[in-house]
Amino acid sequence: MKNILSFCIAILGGLVINAQSLVGAWEMVSTDENGREVKVAVILSEKYQVATWYDNKTGEFIATNGGTWSLDGTTMTEIIEFDTRDSARVGTTAVFQLEISEDQVKIGGSNDVFKRVDDGSPGDLSGAWLMSGRIRNGEMQERDTNRPRKTMKILSGTRFQWIAYNTETKRFSGTGGGTYTTVDGKYTENIEFFSRDDSRVGASLEFNYEMKEGKWHHSGNNSRGQPLYEVWSVREM
Repeated sequence: MKNILSFCIAILGGLVINAQSLVGAWEMVSTDENGREVKVAVILSEKYQVATWYDNKTGEFIATNGGTWSLDGTTMTEIIEFDTRDSARVGTTAVFQLEISEDQVKIGGSNDVFKRVDDGSPGDLSGAWLMSGRIRNGEMQERDTNRPRKTMKILSGTRFQWIAYNTETKRFSGTGGGTYTTVDGKYTENIEFFSRDDSRVGASLEFNYEMKEGKWHHSGNNSRGQPLYEVWSVREM
């Protein structure tokens, strides 16, 4: 009985290690049928993930999808919350096999091999967040994070992406992302793709950030030079 219990604990421990090992950022660069060099950037928090395709040279946005994920051994299960290529997939489940090593992941049955970018460090804001409020004219305007319309931001240790979408209508509103740093209370985004306006690719935006009662307070000027003050809450569900 003791041996069986130890074996089960070892197996469960292995699953936890495997799941944790995927947290962070991954990327793959390939050439499409038109000869375009395409980067696929993937960010995984403990429960949520996003994958995005964009031109590796120009930053032109191509597609994105994401939602929740879980790992059972080498079987990954995703529940789709947004998909710019096929909105009919929203709410459906995708299951596929992975070949996992320390610094790369291969999707079974394909030639897709992703290399690790980071393991969730060194940035201070790694995880999945939902916008839960804005301060306008000195007043806090709170936002219900349980509603279908969401603005989510997922960060690894070095990469970020925000996504605006609606799980009920399946409507996708926009996304942008790239790399980021957190140094001495300054949060800096370096934009590598922006679905609404390719001209913003290459821009660097610096904001103030502060954690207050477990919430991320984010303030400065947006990409249009307009002041903003946002509050983000850790996404629990």
